[in-house]
Order: sequence, then structure tokens, then C-alpha cells
Amino acid sequence: MAHWSKYSEELIATAKAIGTSGKGILAADESTGTIGKRFAPINVENNEANRRSYRELLFTSEGFEQNISGVILFEETLHQSTADGKPFPTLLNEKGVLPGIKVDKGVTPIPGTEGETSTQGLDGLLGRCQEYYKAGARFAKWRAVLKINKELGLPSALAIQENAWGLARYAAICQEAGLAPIVEPEILMDGTHTIEEAAAVTEKVSMCQYLTGRK
Repeated sequence: MAHWSKYSEELIATAKAIGTSGKGILAADESTGTIGKRFAPINVENNEANRRSYRELLFTSEGFEQNISGVILFEETLHQSTADGKPFPTLLNEKGVLPGIKVDKGVTPIPGTEGETSTQGLDGLLGRCQEYYKAGARFAKWRAVLKINKELGLPSALAIQENAWGLARYAAICQEAGLAPIVEPEILMDGTHTIEEAAAVTEKVSMCQYLTGRK
């Protein structure tokens, strides 16, 4: 860990702050396409100005900081400011809320599987994380998705290991740049599986992630 030890105390403090009792993380990292789907029903044009205004509305809501410990931002939002020119990371820090950043580049199919995916974004990640840190981000999110289908034997061992490896590399790179990584293999609820089957898969995936992260 010596190569990123200069951030070790800050990383620990960040993790503790994110986990503050009674508070949660606000996911405000919708992609441009996703936020467009939310604007459409209320006839709001999906442009940069409206996306900025929407995020400002969220971050300046009265009492916002009483229940939120951190906010995951989309890259565009990390570099935006309030109407009076205050950068969003500065605004959040003043409220005692940690700015975070989504760092993955979406999912891609794993060849030879039944539609399973791995997550893209490791190429150039260190440089991007260093820039995100300079811009004010202090933690990161990486979305790895696994689905359950008992008939097809999903998630497959290949998908579990591939996503565990990606999350482990992402976590190591983030810490080297001073960002505390959220390591969360997302196991989708969609399907006909039972809660017991979901629990068993979650345990299996978590164990693989833990062992991979230690290597």
C-alpha cells in the first residue's frame, strides 16, 4: 500500500464520513440519456443548462445536508457551478456533504455468456481519478451488474470473477488517486428467483469479491 499511503488517513476519514449514522448517499449521476427520460414527462428540454439547474435544485434544498453524507455526481456535474458561480463540489463541501463521482464507462457483453456483462473504464482510469480529485471529488462509484437466472445457471463463474477483478482494479486505482471506492457488485432483483436464492448468490459474489480484492 506504500504507493498510495499519502492518502490513507484521508481515505479512512472519507469512508467514516460516508457511513455517518442516519445519513445516506444521493445518486445524482444520471447519464445524459437517463435524465432526458425524466425530463420528458414534464416537457423539460434535456440540455446542459436544465441539467445544471436540476442538480442545483437538489443540492440547495433546505435540510439537504441533514440526511445526505455524500452525492455521486455525473462527470458533467462535477465541473458545473451554481447560478452565482460556486462550483458544485465547493457547495457540497460547505454543507458537510462529500462529492463523489461515477467513474465507469458502462457495461459490455462478455463473449460466451448468456447476455452477461462486465464493466468498462479501467483504461486511463488513474489519470481521470487524479483529475476528479483535483476537481473536488473524494469518493467514487463503479457499477458492476450481475443477474440471476437459475435455469441458465446465472450468474456464471466467469461473470462473477470478471466483475470481481474489475472492481478490485478500480478500487486499487481510486485509492492511489485519493478517492475512496464504493465496491458494490449489483445483483439485479429482476427475475423469478426467491429471496433465499438471491441471498445465496449475494454471499457467493461477496466472497469472490473479498478474495479477489486481497490478491
